[in-house]
Amino acid sequence: MTRMMALAALALTGSVGLAACGGETPAPPGQAAGTTGSAYAAGKTFTLNVAADPGALDPQASAVSTLFQLTQYAYDNLVAVAEDGSIQPQLAGSWTAEGTTLTFDIKSGVTCADGAPFTAQTVVDNIAYVTDPENKSPFLGVFVPVGATASADGAKVTVKLPAPAPFALNAFANLPMVCDAGMKNRASLKAGTNGTGPYTLVEAVPSDHYTYQLRQGYTWGPGGATTAEPGLPAKVVVKVVANETTAANQLLSGAANAVQITGADAARLTGAGLKSIGTEALIGQQWYNHADGHATSDPAVRMALTRALDLNQLQAAITSGKGAAATQLAVLAPSGCTGDAVAGNLPTFDAAAAGAGLDAAGWVKGADGVRAKGGDRLTVSLLYDSALGSAGSAAAELAVAAWKAVGVDAKAVQQNQTQLSGVIFGTGGWEVAWVPLNVSTPDQVMPFVSGPAAPKGTNFAAIDNPDYLAAAKRAMAATGAEGCPDWFAAEQALYKAADVVPFANNVVPTFVKGAELSVVGSIVPTSIRMLG
Repeated sequence: MTRMMALAALALTGSVGLAACGGETPAPPGQAAGTTGSAYAAGKTFTLNVAADPGALDPQASAVSTLFQLTQYAYDNLVAVAEDGSIQPQLAGSWTAEGTTLTFDIKSGVTCADGAPFTAQTVVDNIAYVTDPENKSPFLGVFVPVGATASADGAKVTVKLPAPAPFALNAFANLPMVCDAGMKNRASLKAGTNGTGPYTLVEAVPSDHYTYQLRQGYTWGPGGATTAEPGLPAKVVVKVVANETTAANQLLSGAANAVQITGADAARLTGAGLKSIGTEALIGQQWYNHADGHATSDPAVRMALTRALDLNQLQAAITSGKGAAATQLAVLAPSGCTGDAVAGNLPTFDAAAAGAGLDAAGWVKGADGVRAKGGDRLTVSLLYDSALGSAGSAAAELAVAAWKAVGVDAKAVQQNQTQLSGVIFGTGGWEVAWVPLNVSTPDQVMPFVSGPAAPKGTNFAAIDNPDYLAAAKRAMAATGAEGCPDWFAAEQALYKAADVVPFANNVVPTFVKGAELSVVGSIVPTSIRMLG
């Protein structure tokens, strides 16, 4: 579904929910938004267009948002988050959360796609896999706290946390559970699936399409959803369509049923009368590579690059004039904290001050107008997601022009989600990146802005901000939203130091034709209803 980079759920994507455009009343998990329960068609295929290939399909090995979306079809979580933010049963029928101890009672009769039973011990093995640093799961510290341990007693799983975690249940609502055979043979998960989800992968053609087949007898979906409900598609085909205009055209022609649009084609689809579900998301977020060997390891350079930019102008460009200023790092609803932590805390736009700061730091302009220090030219590359479309390219051009005006040898490099993830988490060959991290609780941000740097950890920008850590530590000791003032103080420490620069929010529509569905972080597979 998603055409924006969502490193934690990532959902991104994280534990997120989306509000329906046009004032639709949110539906419970398992029921399509705005549906009446009648006139549904049986045995049909639901086709979803995505902008980038998910790469290897192991659901615990990557935070790329396309993979997170595909994961929902074949895998389940212990619990689910409803659109109103409440926790609902999924694999676990009941649970408790007291201090640093969580318990989950696994439902009886849950089976994997290969027919094997899903047990409490399977949950324990999944948690152990994610918490083992050797496995380099990006979910460590995001959905499972570092140092967490789990044990099984019959159908009960007990999770011990090393410290209080204010939104722990929300985190476990995003951790996909792999079945025993997949745990024993992780290589089999690269191009296949082995979970308890409502669908099973039956065909994988990388960079082209992925086909999922509906499972019979599935009764443990979010909120009690089953695959016996009328209108569920017999097959789900996920097509990789990089060009947004092509994806929109396929939706109009009926060759696709759903696609998320970030650019100008959204107006065309709206004008054609297509319904959409809107995602309030952080779409413009600038990161700097703090690692040694990069010009952006210099705090003066990071501050100058920030002050050289008119963030209001960038926000208008990247959202095609339809968005708004960023407000916080965990913006996706139902959000753990609500408010505006950004306003008044980012460095102000002042190109003259940016140049003066570089002068003071010893970055001197040469005859060609490019600054240098100790024989090293001030060169930066800006990586940005190709899924941002023409609006992203326009915004990147503005940023590059602004940096060149203050003596920076800058260039913009467009990459798809898989390429971008490989660079920032792997090779480290970047200075500036536009990577919108979309989660719904601020604790899920922590591993991306603190702790071990990539590739050993999730802190891909190698950020080390003691003021952030001090405020975040206070926030982690609070319960849920009680810690929000400290979470905002922690974020503001990042903004003031120009460690992270969020600059644009936008409501990104997912357009739907020939079907109805609900979105809670991503499309809820059991909510899809095919129309006749």
